[in-house]
Amino acid sequence: MNIDQTKIAVGKYLVSPLAKQQGDGYAASVSIRSGRGSATHDRVMRFSGLFDSAAAAVHYATEHALGWIHERSTPACA
Repeated sequence: MNIDQTKIAVGKYLVSPLAKQQGDGYAASVSIRSGRGSATHDRVMRFSGLFDSAAAAVHYATEHALGWIHERSTPACA
């Protein structure tokens, strides 16, 4: 069973976290989409390890997606 949580718009990105039940726990993954039409880019991250709850898996995936976006949005220091 997949548990698809609410999508989150962050600037030009659309973050879609997902928890998937696997055995005794939940696996976490997240899609980070940008662009439109034929210029759409979708980065998918799948994380190792299992979580006790779907909420914990979704939270972990969301936090990592927001960190990834923040790294790309922060200007590099010279």
